[in-house]
Amino acid sequence: MLDKTPREMGLGSTSTVTLSEARVEALECKKGLREGVDPIKARNERLERIKADNVGVLTFKKCAEEYLKAHSARWKSTRHAEIWKSSLKRFAYPSLGHLPVNTIERSQIMRALDPIWREKTETASRLRGRLENILDWATVQGLRKGENPARWKGHLDKLLPKPSELHKVKHFAALPYPEINSFMDKLREREANSAQALRLIILTATRSGEIRNAVWSEFDIKKALWTIPAERMKADKEHIIPLCAEAISIIQSQPRLSGNDYLFSSPKSGKPLSDVVFKKLMERMKITGITTHGFRSTFRDWAAEKTSFPREVIENALAHQLKDKAEAAYFRSNLLDKRRDLMNKWADFTNMPYSQNGQLNLMQESKA
Repeated sequence: MLDKTPREMGLGSTSTVTLSEARVEALECKKGLREGVDPIKARNERLERIKADNVGVLTFKKCAEEYLKAHSARWKSTRHAEIWKSSLKRFAYPSLGHLPVNTIERSQIMRALDPIWREKTETASRLRGRLENILDWATVQGLRKGENPARWKGHLDKLLPKPSELHKVKHFAALPYPEINSFMDKLREREANSAQALRLIILTATRSGEIRNAVWSEFDIKKALWTIPAERMKADKEHIIPLCAEAISIIQSQPRLSGNDYLFSSPKSGKPLSDVVFKKLMERMKITGITTHGFRSTFRDWAAEKTSFPREVIENALAHQLKDKAEAAYFRSNLLDKRRDLMNKWADFTNMPYSQNGQLNLMQESKA
């Protein structure tokens, strides 16, 4: 108190000001009092200056909306925009949305990222990149100045652990490849939509969602190709899959329903198959301990151990991105002819009698 009259000054809500930040600010106020500076008056004057400076300045939320509008033309579908909007609404807008974009600093970026960085690492990492892009856009538009507080290299990487250090690789339970013959025979005995879809997943080494959301226009039966557009791929890159004869037969056997573009759909709703249909299918088949995604590992193990195809051909068949940039640049081709040969050999293997695959039939043996 400067005039011996007790006065109280709040430092902000606990939802926006951390304990450590409050302690630092309280210490600054005490220093100001010793120097004869009224902290309440100083704060009010500072807020008035900021208010005057921010006349006509966009909030972060408005900037994000303008950024999305400006970039929507280069996105092939609305999926990208919806993902951006969802992550921003959930994790960025609560703490950043109302702030003038020219006032956003590192501490505020950290307040948005830190709570989810360790538990939702992939989401947080993508959010950081989106924040950086939006703030870069605002700078180019003349709406803010200075360094980007969401920048990773040489900045946030000094405060947050690398995503690679936190991300735990989830291994999906896979069927050993010597057992795929028996499993496919059991599937071929079933007429259910889910059984046909799972056969196609195995024969194409694709992910569940890529089959469940497949539409007729993606398939070229004459060329025996399935082209999955970038917006439906995990890596946001178009993936072309050569189809074996059995895969084509499965596709051609599916009825084309009027007003329904999906290759496989629920007979009641007409919507894509649920992500649990394959689990229920395997339960009915009394098969436990494996996952749908695990069949990609089954394929990869077989290709690595039973064929002489180069690694880049196998990785390309799985739509994996090569980590080595030089290697990826060298193998820019989609290696379609080699992959067609690989997928045909995989189909042959799934049809091969057990006595010819050189392995024990572990599935039957376990029941003996």
